[in-house]
Amino acid sequence: MSQFLDNKESVFQKKISCLQYISQGKDRFQHLENIEKVLRSGGNWIQLRMKEMPQNEVLKTAILARELCSKFSAKLIINDHVKVAKTCNADGVHLGQEDTSVLEAREILGAQKLIGGTANTLQHCLAHLENGVDYIGLGPLRFTSTKKKLSPILGFSGYMDLMAAYSKQENTVPVIAIGGIQLSDIEELRQIGLSGIAVSGMLTHSEHPENEIQQILDGFAVRG
Repeated sequence: MSQFLDNKESVFQKKISCLQYISQGKDRFQHLENIEKVLRSGGNWIQLRMKEMPQNEVLKTAILARELCSKFSAKLIINDHVKVAKTCNADGVHLGQEDTSVLEAREILGAQKLIGGTANTLQHCLAHLENGVDYIGLGPLRFTSTKKKLSPILGFSGYMDLMAAYSKQENTVPVIAIGGIQLSDIEELRQIGLSGIAVSGMLTHSEHPENEIQQILDGFAVRG
């Protein structure tokens, strides 16, 4: 097993929000505008995702996003860019299958920072557990245009089968559903065993995101 599983932080899991907002925008200003809208509406976990932009632009945006998140006592997670996360003192990173390895990110960021990993199969999940992630983003549930290279769609049946096998592991971390999530999915995802959801367009395009945010928080708050 990973050397990090013996770390105190691995025994006492870091707190993971049941609602993770993945930022959207055509430029730095739109990303920050959408992030602030979600924060003002009650969001407490922001993932800055700027896949098509150069690292120096991601860093500039991340520094400003860090200030916003600090103002609202929210966590800031940087997608992929580990060095950006370290420089702006973000709360952690989220890594895709083709991004920096979890072990390398942990070496750079240290034990206190949050590291999440994307998964599409049970094997992905087990590898993430081995490498000491703090949470897993599992999906997609259904088709989404947010991500260009979409992994095979799991659907509810895929989640059920995978979570049944995952829950049998001796050590587990929270699993967050990603990919085309709708408000009507929350109850079924919660019953399957998911700890929360990651959304993007649902909040980006909402005129009153506080309504969706409250429904999501309430939906997972009833978990026994």
